[in-house]
Amino acid sequence: METELRLDLIILGRVQGVGYRYYTKIKAESLNIRGSVKNMRDGTVFVIAQGKKNAMEIFLKCCYEGPPGAIVSKIDKVRGKTEDFREFVIIY
Repeated sequence: METELRLDLIILGRVQGVGYRYYTKIKAESLNIRGSVKNMRDGTVFVIAQGKKNAMEIFLKCCYEGPPGAIVSKIDKVRGKTEDFREFVIIY
Protein backbone atom coordinates (compact mmCIF):
# COMPACT_ATOMS: atom_id res chain seq x y z
CA MET A 1 0.00 0.00 0.00
CA GLU A 2 1.31 3.41 -0.95
CA THR A 3 1.60 5.76 1.98
CA GLU A 4 0.23 9.26 1.98
CA LEU A 5 2.29 12.40 2.04
CA ARG A 6 1.31 15.84 3.32
CA LEU A 7 2.97 19.03 2.18
CA ASP A 8 2.34 22.56 3.36
CA LEU A 9 3.26 24.92 0.53
CA ILE A 10 3.81 28.65 0.42
CA ILE A 11 3.56 29.78 -3.19
CA LEU A 12 5.41 33.01 -3.97
CA GLY A 13 5.22 35.21 -7.06
CA ARG A 14 2.28 36.66 -8.97
CA VAL A 15 -0.25 34.16 -7.65
CA GLN A 16 -3.19 36.27 -6.48
CA GLY A 17 -5.80 37.66 -8.83
CA VAL A 18 -4.99 35.10 -11.54
CA GLY A 19 -7.26 32.17 -10.55
CA TYR A 20 -4.52 30.28 -8.73
CA ARG A 21 -6.80 28.93 -5.97
CA TYR A 22 -9.33 27.59 -8.48
CA TYR A 23 -6.57 26.10 -10.63
CA THR A 24 -5.12 24.39 -7.54
CA LYS A 25 -8.50 22.97 -6.52
CA ILE A 26 -9.14 21.52 -9.99
CA LYS A 27 -5.68 19.92 -10.14
CA ALA A 28 -5.97 18.54 -6.60
CA GLU A 29 -9.37 17.00 -7.22
CA SER A 30 -8.19 15.41 -10.48
CA LEU A 31 -5.36 13.72 -8.54
CA ASN A 32 -7.46 12.73 -5.51
CA ILE A 33 -5.54 15.13 -3.26
CA ARG A 34 -7.24 16.55 -0.20
CA GLY A 35 -6.51 19.70 1.79
CA SER A 36 -7.03 23.41 1.25
CA VAL A 37 -5.80 26.56 -0.47
CA LYS A 38 -6.07 30.20 0.59
CA ASN A 39 -4.72 33.63 -0.26
CA MET A 40 -2.52 35.18 2.41
CA ARG A 41 -2.30 38.89 3.26
CA ASP A 42 1.35 39.02 2.19
CA GLY A 43 0.46 38.14 -1.42
CA THR A 44 1.37 34.46 -1.23
CA VAL A 45 -0.91 31.45 -1.53
CA PHE A 46 -0.87 28.80 1.21
CA VAL A 47 -1.67 25.20 0.27
CA ILE A 48 -2.15 22.14 2.45
CA ALA A 49 -2.05 19.08 0.20
CA GLN A 50 -2.24 15.41 1.12
CA GLY A 51 -2.33 12.38 -1.13
CA LYS A 52 -0.40 9.46 -2.52
CA LYS A 53 3.25 10.17 -3.21
CA ASN A 54 3.11 9.88 -7.00
CA ALA A 55 0.03 12.13 -7.17
CA MET A 56 1.73 14.65 -4.89
CA GLU A 57 4.75 14.81 -7.22
CA ILE A 58 2.47 15.62 -10.16
CA PHE A 59 0.54 18.14 -8.07
CA LEU A 60 3.72 19.92 -7.02
CA LYS A 61 4.75 20.29 -10.68
CA CYS A 62 1.33 21.79 -11.42
CA CYS A 63 1.79 24.25 -8.55
CA TYR A 64 5.03 25.45 -10.13
CA GLU A 65 3.23 26.01 -13.46
CA GLY A 66 0.08 27.69 -12.16
CA PRO A 67 -2.73 29.02 -14.34
CA PRO A 68 -2.23 31.43 -17.26
CA GLY A 69 -1.18 34.79 -15.86
CA ALA A 70 0.54 33.36 -12.81
CA ILE A 71 4.27 33.65 -12.31
CA VAL A 72 5.53 31.31 -9.59
CA SER A 73 8.93 32.47 -8.39
CA LYS A 74 9.37 30.03 -5.50
CA ILE A 75 7.58 27.38 -3.46
CA ASP A 76 8.53 26.79 0.16
CA LYS A 77 7.70 23.22 1.17
CA VAL A 78 7.30 21.71 4.62
CA ARG A 79 6.32 18.12 5.27
CA GLY A 80 3.42 17.97 7.67
CA LYS A 81 1.69 15.33 9.73
CA THR A 82 -1.06 13.60 7.77
CA GLU A 83 -4.63 14.34 8.82
CA ASP A 84 -8.08 13.08 7.92
CA PHE A 85 -8.93 15.56 5.16
CA ARG A 86 -12.13 14.65 3.30
CA GLU A 87 -11.84 16.95 0.27
CA PHE A 88 -9.89 19.86 -1.19
CA VAL A 89 -11.41 23.23 -0.34
CA ILE A 90 -10.80 26.89 -1.06
CA ILE A 91 -10.66 28.95 2.12
CA TYR A 92 -11.91 32.51 1.68
